[in-house]
Amino acid sequence: MSAAGAAPVRAAGPAPVSATGAAPLRAAGAVLGVDVGGTGIKARRTDADGTVLGETRVPTPRDDHDAVRLAGVVADLVETALAHGPLDAVGLVTPGVVDESTGRVVLAVNLGWRDVPVRDAVRDELARRGVDLPVAFGHDVRAGALAETGVGAGSALRRGSVAFVPVGTGLASALVVDGAVVPGDGWAGEIGQVRITSGPHAGLRVEEIASAGGVARRSGSPTAHDAMLRVQSGDPLATRVWDECVSVLADALVWTTAVAGCHTVIVGGGLAESGALLFDPLTSAVADRTAGLRTPAVIPARHGDAAGAIGAALLARRAQLGPDASQHQVIV
Repeated sequence: MSAAGAAPVRAAGPAPVSATGAAPLRAAGAVLGVDVGGTGIKARRTDADGTVLGETRVPTPRDDHDAVRLAGVVADLVETALAHGPLDAVGLVTPGVVDESTGRVVLAVNLGWRDVPVRDAVRDELARRGVDLPVAFGHDVRAGALAETGVGAGSALRRGSVAFVPVGTGLASALVVDGAVVPGDGWAGEIGQVRITSGPHAGLRVEEIASAGGVARRSGSPTAHDAMLRVQSGDPLATRVWDECVSVLADALVWTTAVAGCHTVIVGGGLAESGALLFDPLTSAVADRTAGLRTPAVIPARHGDAAGAIGAALLARRAQLGPDASQHQVIV
């Protein structure tokens, strides 16, 4: 049944905790992770053992400058999930510059948001519908980094610095040091917004060249996947655009590695789905640029474009378990 008209749904109390290094914490019920993208919203419901109970995708509302329409969409997703069983918490992640502590999006150009209290908008809409659940809030790329380093491609990498770089509609990154994501007051990792100051691309932002969206636009293709197919068939324009993307992306990865000392770079997003067509030249280009530095391993993400929703579910699980959750491994 829908949550509308029902008694308020409340989160369960914190689960018993064990000493550090003991078995992972397991919460009692399901959580919902919601990843808001520039064009689409992905939601994933998982149980206490991390089993996926359901997932869906819906379009991101347009011309929604105060996030009111988004709040309605998220509340609809929560009610749909509640129709299949109780929830303990909701995790919500968005792109842009976000302040996790206040639940505000400081700036999200693709969504037209500037200083928008997104978490409060969602909480208010849920309360209006009689739903009382914790809502954890975070950044989509940092949430993706949690997913990939916690239960993904980097799950065995518990020490040192790891960068997660999803190459999708835009380009951003997240740095994980000794298993903890570096928030940087919300501004960390926005490598795609750096402006190129010299060469043929001077004046453009890095993500205008080095992103799936950039590859599609500059090659005149409907999608980056279509551009990839053109590269494989030997199309000169698509090949040039692809090579330029690899070159600029390699520059960004090497600077990130040089500053943070990353031993591994996990590359995700839509462009990573092209496999060897991206990773072979990218790995070579990164190695060429590192000179005397340690060359990082460049590996594909495990979760693809689902990493953000998985990370949002992890945030929700931590919210449900309370502050002690940060000291323990949490199943998502």
